[in-house]
Amino acid sequence: MSDELRETAAALVAQGKGILAADESNGTMDKRLKAAGVEPSEEMRRSLRELLFTTEGAAQHISGVILYDETFRQSTSDGTPFPQLLQDQGVVPGIKVDTGAKPLAGAEEEKITEGLDGLRERLAEYYDGGARFAKWRAVIGIDDHRPSRYCIHVNAHALARYAALCQEARIVPIVEPEVLMDGVHTIDRAESVSEAVLAAVFDELREQRVLLEGMLLKPNMVLAGYDCSDQPTDDVVAERTLRCLRRRVPAAVPGIVFLSGGQSDEDATTRLNLMNQMGPQPWEISFSYGRGLQAAALTTWQGNSDKLAAAQAQYRHRAKCTGAARRGEYSGAMERELATSR
Repeated sequence: MSDELRETAAALVAQGKGILAADESNGTMDKRLKAAGVEPSEEMRRSLRELLFTTEGAAQHISGVILYDETFRQSTSDGTPFPQLLQDQGVVPGIKVDTGAKPLAGAEEEKITEGLDGLRERLAEYYDGGARFAKWRAVIGIDDHRPSRYCIHVNAHALARYAALCQEARIVPIVEPEVLMDGVHTIDRAESVSEAVLAAVFDELREQRVLLEGMLLKPNMVLAGYDCSDQPTDDVVAERTLRCLRRRVPAAVPGIVFLSGGQSDEDATTRLNLMNQMGPQPWEISFSYGRGLQAAALTTWQGNSDKLAAAQAQYRHRAKCTGAARRGEYSGAMERELATSR
């Protein structure tokens, strides 16, 4: 079992590749569809995922795709199940298994992610259906007083319980403790909180006997809050993020796959690129982007089949740029390639 976990984790952070996070809940995806002028429905959600998964050439840069439960059970228009479609391209299918962040009892304005009930049985079903990795997201709000030690502890405990159950089921867990960007906090505050969260998470992972070599970490980059008046440069973000990770993430972890969060496509790509240019790290530095890979394609597509090729070109372009950043070879000139190739 441990060999299978190690091999899957290594495949997910292969050089030049990263993960597409296509695991938005139905509610979240419907909001994004509506914002792009698309009438939300199950068929529109399926069509968008098919657009992404059938984009020729994208698999050169995408190692795995995280699916939502509905998407995991859907198929292409010709009847090919999405997990099989991905496997046929050499892309590892994954699955989001948490059931969302809910109010944390006893801690006003803080959240706990739920979904442990019945998880062992769900993981067995997902493995049989082709899933070889999973994701669980904890949500950590930040201000002058939050997060509380209580919030950090219970979310770290849940992440470790999830990870242990995944490995029991021969599924690689992606552990995602996200410190949110909402607020006016400085990058100093973000770094301090991120360190505390990572320290608690890895304490729990060790306590609950999780094989570190058979998991991946999906953290936030260390960023100032959206509304902070003092926004750091990209170089500072990259430096502070790596410093935080080196202090708290064991070298046994094979890879770090960043979330794009609320960053723009180009910001998320630029900062990933800078980190990969800052010399060898103990772990592979990769990506697990959702909006950072999909947003331009969705805006172009708008539910119109006539715009399918143009939307796929946008997705292929973002996958190529992000794959280059994974190698530390991205440049601003790459952003102009799509426009000049039309």
